[in-house]
Amino acid sequence: MLKKYSIIILLCLPLSALFAQQQHMQCAKELLEFTLAGQGDSVHVRLNEEVQKAVVPAVFSQTLQQLESQFGKYQSHGDWQTDTAGNITLYYTDVQFEKYALRFITAFDADGKANTIRFAPVPAPSTASAIKMNEAKMEEKPIEVVCGKFRLPGTLTLPKGMNNVPVTILVHGSGPQDRDETIGPNKPFRDLAWGLAGRGIASIRYDKRTKVYGAGYAEGGGTYDEETVDDALAAVELAKTIKTLDAKQIYIIGHSLGAMLAPRMAEQSKDLAGIIMMAGNARPFEELLPEQIAYIASLQDSSPETKKQIEELKVQVANVKKLGTDGFDENTPLPMNIPRSYWEFSNSYKQVEVAKKLSLPILILQGERDYQVTMEDFGLWRFGLFRNPNVAFKSYPQLNHLFHEGSGKATPFEYNKEAYMPKYVLDDIAGWIKDKKSINQ
Repeated sequence: MLKKYSIIILLCLPLSALFAQQQHMQCAKELLEFTLAGQGDSVHVRLNEEVQKAVVPAVFSQTLQQLESQFGKYQSHGDWQTDTAGNITLYYTDVQFEKYALRFITAFDADGKANTIRFAPVPAPSTASAIKMNEAKMEEKPIEVVCGKFRLPGTLTLPKGMNNVPVTILVHGSGPQDRDETIGPNKPFRDLAWGLAGRGIASIRYDKRTKVYGAGYAEGGGTYDEETVDDALAAVELAKTIKTLDAKQIYIIGHSLGAMLAPRMAEQSKDLAGIIMMAGNARPFEELLPEQIAYIASLQDSSPETKKQIEELKVQVANVKKLGTDGFDENTPLPMNIPRSYWEFSNSYKQVEVAKKLSLPILILQGERDYQVTMEDFGLWRFGLFRNPNVAFKSYPQLNHLFHEGSGKATPFEYNKEAYMPKYVLDDIAGWIKDKKSINQ
């Protein structure tokens, strides 16, 4: 069994901004060469002062020997590549041993200090094939979702030549998302719409209000309702007017924030036949923030400034919990500079409790590799709703937050690689919509 290989922190020479990436790449190549050559002293002198005190040169001298004892003799390594997420850039190459391949990964601070070196399993390739628009079996039409003064352009995707079909309303995660929920080269809502249309199910997707109107998406501070719920309910009303759709078979498919709010939508609408929650958090949003940021920071060694920011965020989150009480500190900034009205709404909305009171069918899906909404949330949904016979659950070992395949705990870098929703997820959703039977866990 592969043992976790400890993260090693290294130092490189100062870099000019103009040639930083080229210099980082050259430094990454040298670090691998030193490691493979067993030149522990050469590695150790490049460590920052803190890690020099914690790690002796012998650790680096023995690295190759330890790896070869587990995975066989070193054979070669592949081309060097980079990956980015936010302000983090990773430099990596796949290293082939006789029995196994490992990915050598390193990253650098702005001043040129390498803050990460680690060997990790090479991510497993996805088995999911591209989801394409089949014009012989489906068609798309422009629509507009209207909610008060807000007008959101969207797309209706229909199985071709069919009438009275079930329809799904696709509800986005947080942020100013477009109708396809585009993240890097990936368009999960487009793929979901096309995949379901090929299985006889229509869908409505639309550009999110925060994308179309920006900061003007709400009067005052704004809440979950203005960001997400009101427009989803307006899309439900639109679906009822389209003749080719079955007005008695309207479903919400919410992803992330949209999944968390799906019970609220069902609570407010009597026209839904069911809700499907994909990676919906059971915990309040503010509780997830420090966990996510700390994990992303752990992908490279956290600088003192980053650690300080995480601690400040924890203080802000703890203060949010005191909103409406005498213990709330007006002088402590709110997390992410999001308005107070948003956090007050977040505090008052108890999604699991709302879902408990619903009698309509609910399907809850979760990727087990997800670092944004985790299996802890999935467990809370299961625990809270285990007495509800109308609820079905399923988690997928290989999937991340976007329901894309991979191996090991997901990272934000995965979102930069084009991937597709696997056939088995689409089959589960379509099958549940058509017969509401429990799906195999």
